[in-house]
Amino acid sequence: MPRPTAAQLAYGSCTVILSTLAMLLLSQTSSGVGIAFIAVAALALGLLVAMTVPVPRPRVVAVRKPTAEEEPVPASVAAVAATASEPVHEPTAS
Repeated sequence: MPRPTAAQLAYGSCTVILSTLAMLLLSQTSSGVGIAFIAVAALALGLLVAMTVPVPRPRVVAVRKPTAEEEPVPASVAAVAATASEPVHEPTAS
């Protein structure tokens, strides 16, 4: 079973706390059975919210290895080749 992420824990905990407070304030119950029922309902709601938070999927990155014909070019050679391919503009004599 995978471990819950930080977002799942945060959303679930906030849901339990806020829904418990809201249900207790709205129902105005003072009996032990009513409070226990509200607590169990809030826990179930928090679990439902925590399990429905989307879990990030690991990204797959394709790595292309150079073939035998393609040898890696060192960075210094690539820099020289990039500057050598630029056209040279010389002033013309009139």
